[in-house]
Amino acid sequence: PATGAPAPASPRPEIRLLLSPGWGSRAGAAAAAASSLPSASPGGLYEALAQSAPVYWAESGLAALQAGTGLPWWLSIVCAGAALRTGLTLPLAAHQGHLLAKLENLQPEIENLAKRLRYEVSIRGKQLGWSEKVARFHFRKNMGRIVSELYIRDNCHPFKASLLMWIQIPVWVFVSIALRNCSVGAADSEVLAVQEQLSTGGTLWFTDLTVPDTTWILPVSLGLLNLLIVEIFALRKLELSRFQKYITNFIRGLSILMIPIAATVPSSMALYWLSSSFMGLSHNLLLRSPTFRRLCHIPRTKSDSDTPYRDIVSAFYTKYFLKK
Repeated sequence: PATGAPAPASPRPEIRLLLSPGWGSRAGAAAAAASSLPSASPGGLYEALAQSAPVYWAESGLAALQAGTGLPWWLSIVCAGAALRTGLTLPLAAHQGHLLAKLENLQPEIENLAKRLRYEVSIRGKQLGWSEKVARFHFRKNMGRIVSELYIRDNCHPFKASLLMWIQIPVWVFVSIALRNCSVGAADSEVLAVQEQLSTGGTLWFTDLTVPDTTWILPVSLGLLNLLIVEIFALRKLELSRFQKYITNFIRGLSILMIPIAATVPSSMALYWLSSSFMGLSHNLLLRSPTFRRLCHIPRTKSDSDTPYRDIVSAFYTKYFLKK
């Protein structure tokens, strides 16, 4: 901590009750416009995506990486997944961790302000004869305003934490489609040349990267790895909200669904998915490290631990091996 003069206290949102006269008589939302977009077949959309500029850039990047390093194709794909995860999504994940830490540290202040506001609404409701429904409306409206002011003050709006998802998912899709294009071949002579290299560029049991893994080792490994990532997230000290529990169960189901999907796509795609998930797991564990969090200037929170990895192992063992 600094030894100089204490920093001035952060401004707190003012607890003032904003009333909305005539709120109950407001008209409903305006009717939607009558115009409709022309429908497109899924096949046509996929073909347009497969021939898009980002996919072409991904194809060129993969070919350049393999040609520049001289590595076999299977290792080039693994390196591409590691490079994208480390160079692109790890900084975004650290930024997300910074925002989430701010939000967690903000919760006690939000709870205190909510208690004060609930008292103010109760007093005003008795004075004006509000029903419970009216009082609840004014509480939610003013609480939303207060929370928004706190988000602006601390620059930690929850939507900013979703930036990682909006970048990571499109990149994953573009690289996956690029690998599929290279694996199945196309009219482009360069892609045909890459397809020939991929057919002999594998290793171990998946020597041909243009065909699915018939042993199911890559698909099952992918599913187990994704499930492990989900379970580590679910073992956090913080209690998950109902919405977070729904999302967690949805991702569990999606992880299982990815197993048969990965068994039907070229091994190059399954290998990329596996390497990307492995790096994702590594980065999730890295972001638990107190030393790495300090290096990234992530604020310390109440749920932080000095022994995060020991806590994960202990929680995992307690949850799955000590059930009564």
